[in-house]
Amino acid sequence: MPLIEAQNIVKIYPNGVLANDRVDLSVEQGEIHALVGENGAGKSTLMKVLYGLETPTSGTIFLRGEHVHIPNPQVAIDLGIGMVHQNFMLVDSFSIAENIALGMESTAAGGLTLDRQKAIHDTEALSEQYGLVVEPTARVDTVPVGMRQRVEILKALYRGAEILILDEPTAVLTPRETQDLFRAIRNLVTEGKTVIFITHKLREVMEISDRVTVMRDARHVGTVVTVDTNQAELARMMVGREVFMVVDKPPVERGAPVLEAHDLTYVNETGRMLLHNATFKVYESEILGIAGVEGNGQTELIEVLTGLREATGGEAFVDGAPVLGAGPRKVRESRVAHIPEDRLTNGVALLASINDNLIVDRYYRPPFTRTGLLNPQSIRSNGGSLIDRFNILAPSGELPVSSLSGGNMQRVVLARELSSSPRLLIAAQPTRGVDIGAIEYIHQQLVDKRTDGLAILLVSADLQEVMKLSDRIMVMYNGEIVAIFHNTPDLTEERLGLYMLGAERQPAEEMEQYQ
Repeated sequence: MPLIEAQNIVKIYPNGVLANDRVDLSVEQGEIHALVGENGAGKSTLMKVLYGLETPTSGTIFLRGEHVHIPNPQVAIDLGIGMVHQNFMLVDSFSIAENIALGMESTAAGGLTLDRQKAIHDTEALSEQYGLVVEPTARVDTVPVGMRQRVEILKALYRGAEILILDEPTAVLTPRETQDLFRAIRNLVTEGKTVIFITHKLREVMEISDRVTVMRDARHVGTVVTVDTNQAELARMMVGREVFMVVDKPPVERGAPVLEAHDLTYVNETGRMLLHNATFKVYESEILGIAGVEGNGQTELIEVLTGLREATGGEAFVDGAPVLGAGPRKVRESRVAHIPEDRLTNGVALLASINDNLIVDRYYRPPFTRTGLLNPQSIRSNGGSLIDRFNILAPSGELPVSSLSGGNMQRVVLARELSSSPRLLIAAQPTRGVDIGAIEYIHQQLVDKRTDGLAILLVSADLQEVMKLSDRIMVMYNGEIVAIFHNTPDLTEERLGLYMLGAERQPAEEMEQYQ
């Protein structure tokens, strides 16, 4: 008998979106069950149904063979179901022990004060039992992201979770933190817990799971035993076609420097230094990848270089011309293209047409404007050409961008940026929130443009992506560049992870030789 079973789950949102279409899921006691699928496949919706965050339109849930109704998360918790969300739900100004006890406080002296000593003791005992190392008295906003995640898991265990749902748990972890998490997950199973693991990283699926359920287009495609499958088969199930996981990346000699940054510094409005003395170069025919846990200055660096923020200090030049302080249009006119990390905020205008989105950085220039008026024929012609060239799946360029899937939205951004004849492409999280097929396409486009002579600065929270695409890798920690390496076969994720955590720092003279 399965521990938990969902049968024929249907979820239709008020706007008519069918998120789950008669989905089945069966999870056995004491297993690590991976749930995979492209973005929009319905994975998170299904898990929200199990955790009481969403009410299914129809379908049934069984726990230990008994039909259960889960109208809200408190009922899920009472039934022994816990969920750790991708975006942590912690109070930054509270200690770790206080966060774990929050909402389940044991109080002393008349019940008016939190019994902090009991909370600390309980946290220490739980931490030791499950091998989830935390510092009970430390404030949450002072500890690394990996420890914050362990706090979230301990919170769920403290509330009696027997089934633990982990939503993209490795998305912001270094390789070492990922391995620590995997050890903890195995400890949980040894202690009798059951884990549902949502991810898009197929290598991790093969490493950690016992069985895998694949979803596509809101439906259950199949469930397989992990040792009986492989990454290629899982990718094929997710996408519905053969997916080639290897990028064709020929060796090429790099050319002249295109971007030169010297001592770039950014201090925010509260006086906190988020970027400190960043000095580096990006050359023709190379991809310089930035590795680092998110929140270590990468966003500030990119926004300073693209004119979205004013640098506090330093200089930056593109082909010898200064680009700081003049705003995004000046940067673009210096032949700098930008794939922003948040395409919905900075990458597309959702209500505008696909055709209009493809010219938003050049609408004021011929052939799109003549004698001060927009030229609809040129705009349509440009849109049709780029839709074909970049395989954007849309019946018409007149449709709003909001009608596209995440992968096709990103193709619109890619088409606009690469069609601008750039000298430098700044690509921030270029495959975030897109499916495997689109990732395959975007990776090859970036490498092809690099081979043709484009200079590319790549930022990605996915270390595998950085290592797959980059010719050199620059590591950022706490707003500083702490190492630069040539991407040679002997450079490992584990070695980079030490620098990403701040455990290692490259000597200045060694860093200089990799510039």
